[in-house]
Amino acid sequence: MSAVETPARLGREVVGPSAVGDDLRRFAVLTWTLAVTDFRLRFFGSALGYLWTLMRPLMLFGVLYVVFSIFLDFGDEVRYFPVALLLGIVLFTFLSEATSTAVRSIVNRENLVRKIDFPRLAVPLSSVLTACFNLGLNLVPVVVFFLASGGSPRWSWLLFAIVLLLLIVLAGSLAVLLSALFVRYRDVDPIWDVILQVTFYATPIFYTLQTVRTKVDEGLGGAWSDAVPQALICNPFAALVQQGRHWLIDPSHQSPAQTFGTWWEVLIPVGIIALLAVAAVEVFRREAPRIAEDL
Repeated sequence: MSAVETPARLGREVVGPSAVGDDLRRFAVLTWTLAVTDFRLRFFGSALGYLWTLMRPLMLFGVLYVVFSIFLDFGDEVRYFPVALLLGIVLFTFLSEATSTAVRSIVNRENLVRKIDFPRLAVPLSSVLTACFNLGLNLVPVVVFFLASGGSPRWSWLLFAIVLLLLIVLAGSLAVLLSALFVRYRDVDPIWDVILQVTFYATPIFYTLQTVRTKVDEGLGGAWSDAVPQALICNPFAALVQQGRHWLIDPSHQSPAQTFGTWWEVLIPVGIIALLAVAAVEVFRREAPRIAEDL
């Protein structure tokens, strides 16, 4: 026998746990179980329990309604702006919660990751799923206050599901990517906090695209009045917020297609979401077998 054995003669190469595993049903059940457990533990010992999830947007809306409907007035430029503002904050809260929780999700479950062989992707995705539970509850007061403000249901509400689906894909992709990178690079967490703040102010949440166009026209001239809003909408989250307002609140809120001027340019933010999804899956797939060692 030669001094050096070949891999074929020694047997199969030992590999670490994969991202998804061989059993998709087991992967789905594990993700759901982790998400439900986190959701229940969050309100464990609380007198009001799940009602706190509804109280936060309700109390926030009370303040915003006073500020934006009484002290600030956008006129007839956009309708139901206080409710649209609440929707923007609810969507951003979901993005922030899903990604910020997922960044440290694998490290926080270090004991579990080191001892048990299970699909690693279930950990960050369970954080996103927990955030989805809160998003569903937080959308309830948005609809209630929209109807209370004089709005009425429209067929475009059905299309809002597309916005939610793309938003979940965006948040899930970022969550998976950030969680994998944080295992090796701990600077990811503070850097992402800064990026979230930039995203919040670069997204038309507290202002409208019409206002941006007017201010840019006054300051820089008409040549930039379309370019700046279009640059803002290239941000996938900003595009989803605007499209969500357009379909759920009122058509007076410009959709990305109206901002760009052509429908095909909407493929820019959609394409960014798709690229993020592919990159996240590929990075996590490569890092999954070594996560326990890197921890």
